[in-house]
Amino acid sequence: MIEIRDVTKTFRLHNQGGAAIPVMEGATLSVAPGECVALTGASGAGKSTLMRMIYGNYLAASGSIRVGETDVATAEPRDILELRRTVLGYVSQFLRVVPRVPTLDVVMEPLLATGRGTDAARERAETLLTRLNIPRTLWGLSPTTFSGGEQQRVNIARGFAHPFPAMLLDEPTASLDAINRETVLTLIEEAKARGAAIVGIFHDADARDRVCDRQIDVSAFTPARAA
Repeated sequence: MIEIRDVTKTFRLHNQGGAAIPVMEGATLSVAPGECVALTGASGAGKSTLMRMIYGNYLAASGSIRVGETDVATAEPRDILELRRTVLGYVSQFLRVVPRVPTLDVVMEPLLATGRGTDAARERAETLLTRLNIPRTLWGLSPTTFSGGEQQRVNIARGFAHPFPAMLLDEPTASLDAINRETVLTLIEEAKARGAAIVGIFHDADARDRVCDRQIDVSAFTPARAA
């Protein structure tokens, strides 16, 4: 479902004379349906960079990044937007939403965007918000007013609302209490059971061991730099 082959990435610092910093070279991995692969490595090794290239936020210098039938490395912007709408979900560490939009609408939006009826979308959103212990009294309020932990749980509910065939998870259990952490791990297991291919960053070693089938140390793709 996710196939990455010989991906290279270089950052160019235009405010420093155009200096080029190679950050990734020869990155290669595959993720099958129903499999969760963890990206590991020291801070700065390129975990988030690789994740952002898969999602299309960063452009790869070379190589291919296939998610389903789409090569993100060469796709047109409209094709990447369609991929994100229907195929590739992304649960980031931070919730980014339009201010003043009610929480229930925030979680329903990915479902409505794929053609789910309003009643079915509302039922799914309510189920997820309940499972993630967001009080019903908050559903009509904007999540921008919530605590960090509440915002994270709304973000997770939104990310798991639509049954994406492929998913990217960036620290999905960070800062969660034991009860909500268990709910998130169960959601990941449910996504795997329905056949989702998942790439994740998990600093929580116990969570990683529980839900991930393999680990890829991205340090192996870090180019050697001159001293």
